[in-house]
Amino acid sequence: MITRAIFFPFDLFGSPGTKAGAELLADAFQEMLADNKRERMPTRAKAYANRLRFEEFAFDTMADYRDWRKSARARLRQVFRANEFLLWVSGNHLGTLPVFDEIDRDTLVIQLDAHFDIYNLSDCTSELSHGNFLLHAEKPLPRLTNVGHRELLLNRNYVANYYHTTFSAPYVLGQCESVLKDIRAQASLAPRVFLDLDCDVFDPAYFPAVAQPRPFGLAPEFVLRILDAVGPDRLCGLSISEFDPARDVNDRCLETLMWLIEYVLLFKYEQS
Repeated sequence: MITRAIFFPFDLFGSPGTKAGAELLADAFQEMLADNKRERMPTRAKAYANRLRFEEFAFDTMADYRDWRKSARARLRQVFRANEFLLWVSGNHLGTLPVFDEIDRDTLVIQLDAHFDIYNLSDCTSELSHGNFLLHAEKPLPRLTNVGHRELLLNRNYVANYYHTTFSAPYVLGQCESVLKDIRAQASLAPRVFLDLDCDVFDPAYFPAVAQPRPFGLAPEFVLRILDAVGPDRLCGLSISEFDPARDVNDRCLETLMWLIEYVLLFKYEQS
């Protein structure tokens, strides 16, 4: 299986600093590949070295934004049809909308996110934004499970129209093993599982580099436990969004994401 690593630094309609985050991750990813290529001693990177294909979209002019969703959907359609493992790194979370448009509806999407992306409150825009993009996604949505939200206002019945299962961060903290057991059961019934990581799911004490930090979040190591619950065979992709490097501290958050990306590649390919 080939991994298609696509960096999509889209940041309109929310979190403008995240464009730089996706571009920085693209640079760090290419540097990782170059370092691996220069290494003359055998390393674990050999497991994935010949299976990666790097791509990067450019958003340098207004013309680049004109058909952003259409062009992203066309590219993703090719990736999913080829059954490639997808690494999708966007600027703000809205940049993952094309993934939701094109992903197979039988896929279980586990979304790690501090927010539900279905906001319809009176002070929220009804136009497309990074806070309501699921309302504008191609319907029907894939089976969607949120882990780590800190939502206190949206009605549960309304949320249930879009999310099959939700686990708040306080619930995860108190019932961690129960949550993992449920995720393991859901994953076992799904043909494929896609992991959608919005960086604001993390507690800002661990990960301050987001535009809208929310307290009482998850620790980064919980992502590893979710991966273990899903298993490498069913995992079909990972998206990362909302990394704002201007708020990083000594590149701590950049290192967290790059370590996670390489961990996922080894998790996927060392099993095969």
